Amino acid sequence: MKIGILGSGVVAQTLGEGFLKYGYEVMLGTRNPQKLNEWNSNKGKAAVIGTFEESAKFGELIVLAVSGKAAEIVLELSGATNLAGKTVIDAANPIAELPPVNGVLQYFTEQNSSLMEVLQTKFVEANFVKAFNSIGSGFMVNPDFAGVKPTMFIAGNSDQAKAQVKVILDIFGWESEDMGMVEAARPIEALCMLWCIPGFRENKWAHAFKLLKK
Repeated sequence: MKIGILGSGVVAQTLGEGFLKYGYEVMLGTRNPQKLNEWNSNKGKAAVIGTFEESAKFGELIVLAVSGKAAEIVLELSGATNLAGKTVIDAANPIAELPPVNGVLQYFTEQNSSLMEVLQTKFVEANFVKAFNSIGSGFMVNPDFAGVKPTMFIAGNSDQAKAQVKVILDIFGWESEDMGMVEAARPIEALCMLWCIPGFRENKWAHAFKLLKK
């Protein structure tokens, strides 16, 4: 499968390497191709760099890996027609440009809304699935927690799209838990706040969530 990754930061590069590791073809979309010269220097023919539009056209599955404030603009640059009918893994969080308060991030969304709901409303023909937003980039692929698989909470309106994402999560070493429709992106996005608190308060960033069942 061809993966179009919208973004050029650490998250985009980390997920790109993960997909390449497991035999996918990857195009990273960016406004500044030179920024990715080093990343792309030893990746082989399966890795290419392009614009956001080129990456969205290339990908059979899309990954949105940009800051929350840039997400809508990047999707517009990618082109709604290039996203139509495709699974879009949404790893973005609506983090405001404000400092944390006692370790708690501030968001630009309201409590009863989420960034993914806004994006799904504006790009109605894309199939958004929330994932990879509540873990640090160092643990996104093959997370090592003493043999315990951490849980990735996902949400989205399309069961088919979520099934695609579950396959990827399993390959990447995750246990996935489907929390339901697009509205469930609200608590999933809030998990980023919770995940970051030990980091901001104690500089502890090596942790993940696990859902225990009886």
